[in-house]
Amino acid sequence: MALEDRPRPHGAAKNVVEVTRAAYNDLRKSERKVADAVLMEPRRLLAATLAQVADLAGVSQPTVIRFCVAIGCSGFQEFKLRLAHSLALGMPATHSVLSDADSLDAVIEKIFDYTITSLDWARHHLDPKAIEQAVDLLQGATAIEFFGFGASGIVASDAQQKFPLFGVPCGAQQDSHQQIMVASMMRPTDVAVAISNTGRTKSVIDIVRTARANGAKVIAVTGSASPLAAECDVALVVESLDNTNIYTPTISRIASLVVMDVLSTAVALRQGEAHQERFRLMKRRLNELRFGNDAEAEKP
Repeated sequence: MALEDRPRPHGAAKNVVEVTRAAYNDLRKSERKVADAVLMEPRRLLAATLAQVADLAGVSQPTVIRFCVAIGCSGFQEFKLRLAHSLALGMPATHSVLSDADSLDAVIEKIFDYTITSLDWARHHLDPKAIEQAVDLLQGATAIEFFGFGASGIVASDAQQKFPLFGVPCGAQQDSHQQIMVASMMRPTDVAVAISNTGRTKSVIDIVRTARANGAKVIAVTGSASPLAAECDVALVVESLDNTNIYTPTISRIASLVVMDVLSTAVALRQGEAHQERFRLMKRRLNELRFGNDAEAEKP
């Protein structure tokens, strides 16, 4: 196949190291040598010239350029720019697997790098249209209930704490019996938000079916096109990078928390000036509960 006829992988704006890993099996044998250098020593390539990269990979300079084009870059210079941007966002998940031999410094670096990169990945895979549909439903709701178990239950509780932003009563029951009771009493003007990274928790799906049977609209916050997503009116797929290592950081929960911030803030911004003024007053009153300076803190 001629070079110009070879399809470029999707995702020109994605982390170029992750793109390299994903495209690896589709590369020519000589291009894989360049890919190996990118995956093993990405930081070393940042300051390398075209000739130096070719020497490091043991290939010709034209092969390096062909590799750059094969992963979606216009040439070597764009590859270097995208590599710098990717590394600035944190090393990809393939470089973030934790080991019992890691020093504390390495653990700190890997977890931060993995979290930053995964959040960026989730952001670029989030569907803006689905977010807009979810905001429309939440804005029109007379009450909102958040449902989740385990780590997803923590996300549900955090979302419930943002109820002043939503402008309507919000709930987040932790007990499974209470969850079924609440879902059974939901009305057509209510909205349920079901949170499950796997999207395969039977109890959550049962709750969703119960809420929808009563006419309530349901939004799913899930990590993939899961069975839960298929049961809901709007599915927000919050895709995070997979890492099946035993010491997996809770990136799916962090990504879901960010999405809840997006939803609550977007709804609040639509509420109008009267709601904004009430919210500002609430913030001022909360500030009055805190010490304003060291002198006040020392008062009995």
